[in-house]
Amino acid sequence: MTATADRPLTSVPTEALETTVPSADTRPPADVAATPATHVRRPVIAKTGAPLVRPPAAAHLSDEQVAELGRELDAIRADVEARRGAADAAYIRKVIKAQRMLEMAGRGTLVFAKHPLAWVAGTGMLGVAKILENMEIGHNVIHGQWDWMRDPDIHSTTWEWDFVAPAAGWKKTHNDTHHTYTNVIGKDRDVGYNILRVDRDQPWKPWNIGNPVYNLLLAPVFEWGIAIYDLELDEVQAGRKPMSALRRDLKAVGVKLAKQVGKDYLATPAVAGLATGSFKAALLGTLGANAIRNIWAHEVIFCGHFPEGADTFSEEMIDGETQGDWYIRQMLGSANISGSPLLHLMTGNLSHQVEHHLFPDLPSNHYAEIAVKVRDICERYGLPYNTGPFHRQLASTWKQIFRLALP
Repeated sequence: MTATADRPLTSVPTEALETTVPSADTRPPADVAATPATHVRRPVIAKTGAPLVRPPAAAHLSDEQVAELGRELDAIRADVEARRGAADAAYIRKVIKAQRMLEMAGRGTLVFAKHPLAWVAGTGMLGVAKILENMEIGHNVIHGQWDWMRDPDIHSTTWEWDFVAPAAGWKKTHNDTHHTYTNVIGKDRDVGYNILRVDRDQPWKPWNIGNPVYNLLLAPVFEWGIAIYDLELDEVQAGRKPMSALRRDLKAVGVKLAKQVGKDYLATPAVAGLATGSFKAALLGTLGANAIRNIWAHEVIFCGHFPEGADTFSEEMIDGETQGDWYIRQMLGSANISGSPLLHLMTGNLSHQVEHHLFPDLPSNHYAEIAVKVRDICERYGLPYNTGPFHRQLASTWKQIFRLALP
């Protein structure tokens, strides 16, 4: 939770600042048409010193300890960047191949969806395929985790995921804003997504009494909620986003929506209808597969950001923030889910949310090994490391949702 500043918010002197840039080469390959560059974190980071106020959980650390912590985490990044190579490229290509085969099998089985077993199998396979595409592939590719391969087919500037929300809009709200201002009240719009109260430092309003209902309704239509959220309608209303930008984003959403609806709710059911008279059953199957994916993505993401123990921060805590302080904020504001390699794969390795927030552009298949080192750092520096099994983190998140519905 945030703390009250003991001195006024001021600007850090320009000479004390430097702009951090990603070490990975995120430029598109030469044969890729010119597209907007992937959105990566480029905050202004102070070279030395400390923010106006450190989070309570890190208040015991000296400036030199924070700097040393930052150097240790920088070394972890450098080590992974030096080792990534053919085995990593083979991993992501294998996952993509498996996902596409699973999707084809799911859609093919739904052609016979009038038969209950075929409906269950087809819906299940398609749902799992959509989870893999969104979580371990799409989310991570769009973050630039595989840009170092220089493969135009697996690049953040070219990938468009199986999600109603266009990748470009999501890059802005997620890669740019959320990963820069993680859990900073008033800066990070992902804290509650403008509809939920998920932290005590968010002022309570009467309509927050519906917190649990809003969250329950959001889960099965999560992709539609994110598409609307990425339009930044609150920014338009506040006058910070021009109508021309809104019209551009609405057009992009319309184009993406047409493609998704055409693929899932017209093409697949139409083939099933013509082949076996299974149009209605196949339509229910694709609706079911999307609901499975949406609910899973919603719960995984919420467990990584909103369970008990995930801190939020005031703007004073990022004014004068050093690289080490930025790392600390990512660790304190995120939560992990412990489990099997299969669980990690199906969460897109967002079960390692702490490591993802520390290194959002490193290949996700390295997060498990990184997690061992990060946990050791947290223990040595006296910082909490929020982790637990899925059922516990999920229960904790819903407990927060219910509790914060009240003043």
